[in-house]
Amino acid sequence: MKRQSLIFKAPLAVEIQEEDCPNPQSGEVLVKTLVSAISAGTEVLAYTGQIPSWFSLDETLPALKGTFSFPFKYGYACVGEVIAVGEGVEKTWLGRKVFAFNPHESAFVASLDSLIPLPEGLNEEDLLFLPNMETAVNVVQDGRPILGEQVVVFGLGIVGLLTTALLTRFPLNHIVALDRYPLRRKAGMELGITAVFDPLSEEVLRGLRSILESLGYHQGADLVFEVSGAPGALNQAIEITGYTGRIVVGSWYGRKPVALDLGGRFHRSRIQIIASQVSTIAPELSGRWTKARRLQMAVEALKWLRPSFWITHRFSFERAAEAYRLLNEYPEEALQVILTYS
Repeated sequence: MKRQSLIFKAPLAVEIQEEDCPNPQSGEVLVKTLVSAISAGTEVLAYTGQIPSWFSLDETLPALKGTFSFPFKYGYACVGEVIAVGEGVEKTWLGRKVFAFNPHESAFVASLDSLIPLPEGLNEEDLLFLPNMETAVNVVQDGRPILGEQVVVFGLGIVGLLTTALLTRFPLNHIVALDRYPLRRKAGMELGITAVFDPLSEEVLRGLRSILESLGYHQGADLVFEVSGAPGALNQAIEITGYTGRIVVGSWYGRKPVALDLGGRFHRSRIQIIASQVSTIAPELSGRWTKARRLQMAVEALKWLRPSFWITHRFSFERAAEAYRLLNEYPEEALQVILTYS
């Protein structure tokens, strides 16, 4: 059997190549891909060559072996249908729709323990958001919101929107978000939060302070999430964070340099900067939380949010290069971009 796989050939260059598809072995199944999602964060960094070539694709996922040295396969959100089973796998798996952390390709072989069957109450496109929802769950857990806190989210890409959606479930005093693009700001306001600002506006700091100081007895944000992917956002985050406040950095900047102003206010305010990355669980939580539990929490969150309404573009797999150009050159026009397979 042949399959088509998306190859990152060089910076700003992807192409589809035909190759042999392996047969499923014992405990494995063959999956025909139906849809896959492109990450506007990590994948665009990979597409533009802004990730160090020696960095591993993902040490925790069997389908993502190797490094970001061109050429490579990448992607980690596929939903497909099982079309063949290996030895020892029950025939009831045939025809089942499943999620896999797999690169963009028309078919792939996977072990049963690496697949997530389509849960009741979700469609294929909702399930594509699972990796980013797991990231959002991880980010929120690392921030540990407290009753009545004032929270600010920098960045309303998909991870930022999912993080904000989770935060609306907490009894917080204010949730404020910032993003450069009107489409994303509109999506953020539709979640029912306090306010959304353009971080490049001259009035942004005044607007933030008017909200964060409205309580009278507390100045600044208690908790800030930086998920914009823009290194400059960190200095704005420091500027609006209150005494002993926490800044959770969920962004991955790749090769982008980060110049921080860690002058007197940062130290005197005892501000904490917390790194958050989904491949691990914070040691303080790992006694009770496993990756399996966190993933199940992400699935449950998808059920009540049903985020497929954030899909703005659907490209056929053959037009994948156009999808990456859109995300790189016109990010203001897109929320979630997906690939469809015939």
